[in-house]
Amino acid sequence: MVIKQAIQAGALALVLVSALYSGGVAAHGKVSMEEDTCVRRLGDNSLVHLSAYQPQFEPADQYCTEIPKEGNTYLVVDLVDPALRDIPIGVRVVRGTNETEDETVTYLRPSHHPDGVIKGETSLDKGLYTVFITGDSVPPVRYEYSLRVEMINYAKMFRSAIGPLIALMLLSLLAYKIMQSKRVRQWRASRD
Repeated sequence: MVIKQAIQAGALALVLVSALYSGGVAAHGKVSMEEDTCVRRLGDNSLVHLSAYQPQFEPADQYCTEIPKEGNTYLVVDLVDPALRDIPIGVRVVRGTNETEDETVTYLRPSHHPDGVIKGETSLDKGLYTVFITGDSVPPVRYEYSLRVEMINYAKMFRSAIGPLIALMLLSLLAYKIMQSKRVRQWRASRD
């Protein structure tokens, strides 16, 4: 009888934690520009936004810095700041973190983008890459994005799991306290 109640309490706690946690797993596109990790800011107003797509795996999903699988990846850079549309902007994707010393896997030469969108395709293997977005202006424009392709970010995983884990532990403690309370013991004794 006690084991059954403990299992029910644990199941209830798991359902509650799942319900609470699902709200924190909002998709990339459901956050404001200020909170979006795919937006880079230079100065006060100069913003760009990077989106990566792998339609051969998940047609509707968009990514930013964590690319789930290796393979063909479509990169879309939105020039949010209208002033960036009037200067030549180029994109370079390198394997590693150094723009000049590491292997360039994709290069889109600087050009004007009056519609504010830069599109490119690249093939990414498992590993770490950096996307450099540069503009020929005074002062020069430069944005960077680190891409992790098919890599597990353990620090991020730990940070996202700690909240639900603490909630589960607190709910388990609450269930244990309820099970050990005087009223529950009296109720169990009267049923036996």
